[in-house]
Amino acid sequence: MDKAGFTSRCITTLTALLLVAGAGVAIAVATATPVNAATHPKKSAYGAIAYEPGRRATGYSYDFKSAREAKVEALKQCGDPACEVLLSFHNACGAIAQGPGKPIAVTGATSAEAQTKALRRCAHKACQIVAWACTK
Repeated sequence: MDKAGFTSRCITTLTALLLVAGAGVAIAVATATPVNAATHPKKSAYGAIAYEPGRRATGYSYDFKSAREAKVEALKQCGDPACEVLLSFHNACGAIAQGPGKPIAVTGATSAEAQTKALRRCAHKACQIVAWACTK
């Protein structure tokens, strides 16, 4: 075999090896899952706030597996037979503001956002946050 034939054969063999190695890397990258996705699945958490404005009784719950469970727990925590669930939320925060009118219930991404929104919608100097809660 002459030098040109040998060189051509080596280049062909090297090209084939690189293609196989490249395909292996491509397959490994295509099938890889992010570390957090496998070890930290997205959590689904529910919360609720119950309130009775006459006595200002409050109850709240957070990090429950279902909205129903969260509402039942908030009512239990409220403790007054006249309590009502005014707000339920999923992977979020909630707040209730009370002023001279009816209570205002809102959700937000953070407790600060929920409380700010509740006070803004209440729109009276006498408004106060009576309850807030967040899921983790």
